Amino acid sequence: MPIFEFQAKKPDGSTFTGTVDAPNEQSVVEQLLSRKYYPLSVEIQAKKIGSDFNVAFLNRVKIKDLVIFSRQLAVMSEATVPLVQSLRILVDQTENPKLKEVIADLADEVDGGSKFSQALSAHSKIFSNFFISMIRSGETSGRLDEVLNYLADQQEKDYDLISKVKGAMIYPIFIIVTLIAVGFLMMIFVVPKLTSILTDTGTELPLPTKILIALSGFTQQFWWAIILGSVILVVVLKIFLKRPQVKRQWDLLLLKLPIFGKLFQRIYLVRVTRSIVTLVQGGVPLPQALEITADVVGNKVYKDLILETKKEVDDGNPLASVFLRSKEVPVMVSQMMSLGEETGRLDQVLEKVTSFYSREIDNMVENLVSLIEPLIMVVMGIAVGGMVSAIILPMYNLASGF
Repeated sequence: MPIFEFQAKKPDGSTFTGTVDAPNEQSVVEQLLSRKYYPLSVEIQAKKIGSDFNVAFLNRVKIKDLVIFSRQLAVMSEATVPLVQSLRILVDQTENPKLKEVIADLADEVDGGSKFSQALSAHSKIFSNFFISMIRSGETSGRLDEVLNYLADQQEKDYDLISKVKGAMIYPIFIIVTLIAVGFLMMIFVVPKLTSILTDTGTELPLPTKILIALSGFTQQFWWAIILGSVILVVVLKIFLKRPQVKRQWDLLLLKLPIFGKLFQRIYLVRVTRSIVTLVQGGVPLPQALEITADVVGNKVYKDLILETKKEVDDGNPLASVFLRSKEVPVMVSQMMSLGEETGRLDQVLEKVTSFYSREIDNMVENLVSLIEPLIMVVMGIAVGGMVSAIILPMYNLASGF
């Protein structure tokens, strides 16, 4: 985004100069006028270093950025600040350069007469269908400020959940990656020097030592093939996962994992129930809420389940009918859905379910961390012990021969 140098007059008549990031001169003028400054001159100064290299990875908008944007917009909406002015203020307060540019564009579109939801639709790679539909429902019902609060609460809860799971996984992932890296380097540089002493003696080596020497020789000679093969495997897996049937089998496998399966199931269920609650409370009709939830759940098994539920609801059948038949949904969730429909308090009942499973996820994450740490120590002990025994055992046999 270019940098503009401007000269403006304050309400008291004094003039001052400054610089501002903006997509164009008109945006600079509008920002100054929104602060009650009268612009005298606006000139482009320079472009930020690296602005010509618009790398998507570096300029991506993170979940945290959207959470902050939603909450700030909700607060200003509650304070009855006009939408266009709120967006202009957020342009200055947003640190992410990509999101800053998008918000400036949103402000220009809304100021030009477009609906906020229409302006958001032009940036569907950043704002999800869930986000856009919530805003559209708020515009239709005239409750945009309430919807913004629902949306901000939903995103903050999702962000907290993701952060907890990621935080719990950082330590074990770091240990595993470090172990693999150290083992790889030892196989290339350390083990060959130790095993060369044993092979020079000409004595019969035990089977573990032969296996270690073979692995070390292969790694030393074909290390590039191992790295290249790993990269190719990841790329091929990503390509195959784009196929619906493969994606479904992969997602089903995640749910069946011995340790993590139940955790993944709870995470997806919370995402489903919380999304439905937020959309229904925001005024979105139930069939449309189910369709949007299917897009944001992130698991093909549950996506197919929700889309099948939508068909049942369109045909006049109860919401819980498909969930009651599914093995991937706990009986409690299905029964609570059925109860919510019968009493006409579906959103309140699902909110209770969401709260219950959110607490269960917290407990499972804590227990998982407690379980993984000793498990990693056991794996480390077996790996190190196996490598040491493969080297020490033939040395002991050689010493016993004298």
